[in-house]
Amino acid sequence: MANNNTNSRRNAVPQARAALDKFKFEVANEIGVPLKQGYNGDLTSAQAGYVGGYMVKKMIERQEQQMAGNTNNLQ
Repeated sequence: MANNNTNSRRNAVPQARAALDKFKFEVANEIGVPLKQGYNGDLTSAQAGYVGGYMVKKMIERQEQQMAGNTNNLQ
């Protein structure tokens, strides 16, 4: 079975791409990771992973709040 990396870069909702990019930069700024537009090969694997992991954490928190009907605390 061949490993196809093209699927890993696709968004389930392509229209959300700009919002996800903006969110990624907000999260990186919040946690102090020097993310910039374009090439970020100077980041460590830990830094890159931390950004992605923190994004997932924040998205889960927002979804849980929405499911609980608590939209006042959405950030």
